[in-house]
Amino acid sequence: MSGLRERQKADRHRRIIEAAAALFREAGYEGAKIEAIAAQAEVSIGTIYNYYENKGDILGAIVSLEVNEVLNAGRGVVARPQANVGDALDTLVGIYIEHSLHYLSKEMWRQAMAISTQLPDSPFGQAYTALDRELTEQISALVARLQETGLVRKDLDGAALGELIFNNMNMMFIEFVKRDEAKIPELRAAIRRQNRILVAAIGV
Repeated sequence: MSGLRERQKADRHRRIIEAAAALFREAGYEGAKIEAIAAQAEVSIGTIYNYYENKGDILGAIVSLEVNEVLNAGRGVVARPQANVGDALDTLVGIYIEHSLHYLSKEMWRQAMAISTQLPDSPFGQAYTALDRELTEQISALVARLQETGLVRKDLDGAALGELIFNNMNMMFIEFVKRDEAKIPELRAAIRRQNRILVAAIGV
């Protein structure tokens, strides 16, 4: 019975997340009402408040879903990277970027970034920071793997390299999110252009 309850709970959670993501896109974060999310998810308003205190918590859950999916996809790249540093980095970063608007719109990302900046010590802010840290650690893990295979210089600080790559990508992503007209292929090309300089410096 406990297994069934857990599946039902997970199903309700997923329906709420999917309904909220759709309504945030359609009506905007501020315009989407909890009542409408409940109706579209086919759950009661009370059920939503059993899981989340407010809309910010729901947005946080969507961000978490987004990032955890790319982290799961990235594990395969870290385990079996291409035999070229630039290609390996581009594949991992590409997973992050290409999936970034799957659940969230740019407006939703802006809202999430604003909450995490304004309320860094809140559960949302702490969770957002933790997700960024996981992405950074995954990039560092890829660098370490490339060092093990002899493709990246072993005298370099792999963790610092991962931080550098993530921080640069993240800043470019923030600029991308600010501009509604900016497109993902443009962002990918800009990141590749800058990463080429780094790859030339760290490769064996």
